[in-house]
Amino acid sequence: MRILLLCLALLLGACSPPAKFNATELRGIDWGNDFALTDHRGKPRRLSDFQGRAVVLFFGYTQCPDVCPTTMGNMRELMTALGPDAERVQVLFVTIDPERDTAQLLAQYVPAFHPSFLGLFGDAAATAAVAKEFKIYYHKQPGTTPSTYAMDHTAGSYVFDPRGRLRLYLRHGETPQHMAQDLKRLLAGE
Repeated sequence: MRILLLCLALLLGACSPPAKFNATELRGIDWGNDFALTDHRGKPRRLSDFQGRAVVLFFGYTQCPDVCPTTMGNMRELMTALGPDAERVQVLFVTIDPERDTAQLLAQYVPAFHPSFLGLFGDAAATAAVAKEFKIYYHKQPGTTPSTYAMDHTAGSYVFDPRGRLRLYLRHGETPQHMAQDLKRLLAGE
């Protein structure tokens, strides 16, 4: 009887669906296909530039008081958690504040979290186009002076697999360990 129960348990385990990702899976969507921006070194960039690597794409701004530095700090911890696999991952920070986030400011801010991270920017029209392509919400909130405004914005990140397909949406606050588990699965070809 025990052997029969063990065989039944093994059979049921083999028939169960594969484990889900920690992040929200994005399959079969027809948006979030590409972008045309410039990195903080002045090089024009498209998603295809990172073919063969998993890409984590986050939209934010350098003067953000909470969500952006927390997310970027978590991305730094993600790279540590990935170990050697971190060399196959590219984190991209896209500014939604092109008015203040110059290439020089992005060059100071973004690599301060990790030397491999790239900051991307465009003019107002390019920023609006990429935000529309990725269904990103952002809105300028007036401050006490014209230059002290805040930006409301989407707080999650997108993850592309090494073939350039949009696969996951990382919710704000996802742990670096959960992100690392998901990225390792994508890097393994899942």
